[in-house]
Amino acid sequence: MKHNLSFFLLCFAFSLYAAKTPIIAIDEFNDGIHHWKLEHKNIDYPRIHPDSSRLIADNLLAWQNADGGWPKNIDWLGILNVDSVRAALRARYRESTLDNRNVFPQIRYLAKVYTLTKKKKYRVAAVKGLRYLLATQHASGGWRGWDVDAITFNDEIMTGVMELFLEIKENSPDYKWVPVHLRKQIIRSYEKALDLTLRCQVSVNGQKTAWGQQHDHKTLLPCKARTFELASLTANESCDVLLFLMKIPHPSTEIVTAIEAGVKWLEKSALQGIKVEKITIAEDKIINHMYPYDLVVVKDSTARDIWARFYEIETNCPFMATRQGEKVFRLEDVDPERRTGYAWYGYWPEKVLKAYPFWKARIEKKCADK
Repeated sequence: MKHNLSFFLLCFAFSLYAAKTPIIAIDEFNDGIHHWKLEHKNIDYPRIHPDSSRLIADNLLAWQNADGGWPKNIDWLGILNVDSVRAALRARYRESTLDNRNVFPQIRYLAKVYTLTKKKKYRVAAVKGLRYLLATQHASGGWRGWDVDAITFNDEIMTGVMELFLEIKENSPDYKWVPVHLRKQIIRSYEKALDLTLRCQVSVNGQKTAWGQQHDHKTLLPCKARTFELASLTANESCDVLLFLMKIPHPSTEIVTAIEAGVKWLEKSALQGIKVEKITIAEDKIINHMYPYDLVVVKDSTARDIWARFYEIETNCPFMATRQGEKVFRLEDVDPERRTGYAWYGYWPEKVLKAYPFWKARIEKKCADK
C-alpha cells in the first residue's frame, strides 16, 4: 500500500499547530477502523495522532464522496494515498453508506472542528453530509443499512442519525451555523424518523416489547438481513433505541410508554446462570487474526445476567443462526467463523437498566413541577 508522501509531510509540518486544537474524541470512528483492520492484518503505514483534530478532519475531507457521504470501513487516522486505496476497492465499497456507524460520526466531527476553527471547508463538508442524510431518508422515514433495503436499527443507523438531528434541533453549540432552511428540513426529517421508530416497536399479544434489527418499510415488521440475521426481537439494537429515546428532553406520553415497555421487555428477557468464555485454539484453526480464539457458553450460577442478540418474536426464545440461514439454539451449532465474528450474547441492557432510574426520576420531577 503506497503512502501519501505529501500528506505525511503536511502532518509533520502542522503537528505542533494541530496539537494546540482541543482534543475531539474519535470513539465514533472505532467501528469503521475495526472493520478496516479485519481486512488489513499489517498496519505498516503512519497514522495521525488521535489528538490532531485538524489533520483528522482534513483526512475526512479527502475521503468524502461527491454525494456528501463516505465509504465505510476506512482507517480514518491512516495516512494513506486516498486515490490508490479507493481505486483498489470494489465499486460498491467506494459508495457512501451508513453501515458500520458511518457518515453521522464524520458530520459530528467536522462540525466540532468547524466550531473550534471557523474554517469554512469543514462547515461546507458537514453541510454536504447533512444533505446526504436528508436525500437518503426513505419515504417511510427510515434509513437503510448495507445488507437490505429496510429500516435499519443495526449499527445505530436510525438512532445515530436521529441523535445527530436531535442535537441540531436542540440548538447544540456545535450546530449554531446550520442555515435556517436546512435546520427546518432536518427537524422535519427527525420528527418523521422518530414517529416511525415508535411505530416499529413490536407488540406481542397486545403488549409492546422491543425492536428488530431491520424492519420492512411498508409493514414495519422485523425482517431478515444477512442469512444469519433472521427476523426477531433484538436486545442489542433495542438498547440503542431506548438510550436514544431517554435523551429526548421533553418526551411525549408515547415516548414514555415505549421506554417503559422496552425496559420491561429487557428485564423479562435476561438470561441467568450462563456466561460466554474465550478458549485457546491451535494457530492453524484461527480464522481471523482479530479473533484468535473460540467461544463457548458455560454454566455458572454466579454469572451476572446476560442477553441473547436475537429472540423469537412470538415465544421470546433466544436463538442464533448459521451462515446458511438455519435457526439454531446453541452457540456451538453456529459456524466457527460466525461464532467468534458476531456478538450473539452481550451485556448491552446493563447500560439501559442503569440509566432508567435516573431517567424515570427526571420524568417524574417534570410531571410534579407542572
